[in-house]
Amino acid sequence: MQFQVPQFIDIEDKIFGPLTFKQFIYVLGAGGSAFIVYKLIPNFYLALLVASPIVILALLLAFYKFNDRSFILMLESMFKYYSSSRIFLWKKTLRPGSGQAPKIEENVIGLPAFNPRMTAGKLKDIAWTLDVHETIKK
Repeated sequence: MQFQVPQFIDIEDKIFGPLTFKQFIYVLGAGGSAFIVYKLIPNFYLALLVASPIVILALLLAFYKFNDRSFILMLESMFKYYSSSRIFLWKKTLRPGSGQAPKIEENVIGLPAFNPRMTAGKLKDIAWTLDVHETIKK
């Protein structure tokens, strides 16, 4: 028995002519808001000045993609970036009143983290060992 495997599942369906449902809603909303602004403001050029940012934003939301991501996702990421704190400071502080040093960090398997110190003598020994093994392999 053969089954048909769906293909192109990452492409949205075109519902209204060449537009997807989201694109149609964005364009419809921009057209409606531009019409309302045109009816509320008697001067045509002033209405055009007020409605143009709305229409441009809607067209960007509907059609613009940056690195294969929609503009709405880019706006969301930009808003999260600017609204969150971006300063990360590490301060080693003691627990107040306990008189104890801060807890030693543990690595993934639960053992205390070990940061070996590299002296000049050890570094020369390691470099010499690597050089010897490299010349032996050649």
